[in-house]
Amino acid sequence: WDFPTTVLDVVTMGTYGTLGWVRRPGKAERARAIAALEQTGIPDLASRQIGELSGGQRQRVFLARTLVQAPELYFMDEPFQGIDAKSQQAIVTVLHALREQGKTVVIVHHDLATVRDYCDHVTLLNRRIVASGPADEAFTKENIRTAYEVTADDDTFLEFAS
Repeated sequence: WDFPTTVLDVVTMGTYGTLGWVRRPGKAERARAIAALEQTGIPDLASRQIGELSGGQRQRVFLARTLVQAPELYFMDEPFQGIDAKSQQAIVTVLHALREQGKTVVIVHHDLATVRDYCDHVTLLNRRIVASGPADEAFTKENIRTAYEVTADDDTFLEFAS
């Protein structure tokens, strides 16, 4: 993302799939893009070049681009990796709102300290499904030991599990 395009243009790209081959984004598509920027808390960045943004700001731009597509399923790989706390909280707020709207949100997440804060349902994997269910039931020390192949003697990082 080191080419000259604005944040608004990047978010508007999310509408291309509904436009067809010859139609260009119009007022309605730009309005949807601006609404998505507002939802992610960055409408003030609309005219900035995408290459000028921090990692957290870019992540929010890409989430806004996805929001204009209005999918039923959001699949995100490490959405909180390498971003600032403000962007992290903004993304969490959007993801919780999507859940409240009945959307499905799946995230790959490795920060054990925040799993309970961000996730209702947890699936722990290690070449197979180790555990899956409500966070309070699946996110246990025993299941984490199995998923991370940690012995009982080496479980200092398990303080976050029940």
